[in-house]
Amino acid sequence: MSLNDKIKEAVEQVEKEKEEQKLQSKKWRLPRKAKVGKKKQRLNWVGILKINENGSIEPSKQQIKEQTIVVDGCPRLATNECVLRWVHGRKTFPVILLESWSTIPYSPQDSVRKSMLDGSNAIGYNLLWNRMQNDKVEQKKHMGGWWKWLLGLALLGVVVYAFASGSIF
Repeated sequence: MSLNDKIKEAVEQVEKEKEEQKLQSKKWRLPRKAKVGKKKQRLNWVGILKINENGSIEPSKQQIKEQTIVVDGCPRLATNECVLRWVHGRKTFPVILLESWSTIPYSPQDSVRKSMLDGSNAIGYNLLWNRMQNDKVEQKKHMGGWWKWLLGLALLGVVVYAFASGSIF
């Protein structure tokens, strides 16, 4: 096998790996119908992602007037805490997640409050756990008092035996 054949095989293998990575890491993009440009953003337009009962998503654009939007002839609340920012590269798009069965859109702040009340919130637990581990008072592991006495008596016995036998002086 020549050097050129080895190089061709290596290039083919790298190309196959790139194609596999593209298939695995394909990102979900915001639908075009829900993208709002800068000019419309200044005029209070937002992208709506309406989630139906069957799980399908319908993208659309609506203008916020007096903190409400009208979707399918039904007025719904659209406060600033309900507007999420979809980041795509350097561009950001305002988006509202709206369930078709509710007049109030999805709000991350409400979800955090509910999880705090339910006790299912994990925000800050790792920080608290680390702090508690660092502040934990650990007792020194020392030899008990009787070990010291026993060691001292053994040493004293050796010294007394050495004097008594006359091996030191």
